[in-house]
Amino acid sequence: MRDSNAPDFDFDGWARLARTDPEAFEQQREKVLRAVINEAPPHMRRRLAGVQWRVDMERRRSNSPLAACVRTFTMMWDSVYAEGGLVDALQALRNRQPPRCKRPAQLIEFPRARPPKPDRLLAD
Repeated sequence: MRDSNAPDFDFDGWARLARTDPEAFEQQREKVLRAVINEAPPHMRRRLAGVQWRVDMERRRSNSPLAACVRTFTMMWDSVYAEGGLVDALQALRNRQPPRCKRPAQLIEFPRARPPKPDRLLAD
């Protein structure tokens, strides 16, 4: 049974475009991804754009399409099984515990600003 809300996806057409005109394929891919991100609820757009940026960076760092696939596959599974991933979040919900941060925030202490001496104000 086909989901009536799912967009049509012509795999053969995309594969043909990737083979015959990789630059046009990449432009079309980016256009579709931007549209999907823009159609998402406003509160999710920034996170989706961030995830897509990470995927794009992993693709650029890779020496081959297969290496890019392995990198993004690993990234996906890390988001599920790594510390602070989906499994941890689900277990925290089941146990009614707040989700743990991956690492505690480092607090940076700033020195207090001292007001300038009155005689320094006149010298400037």
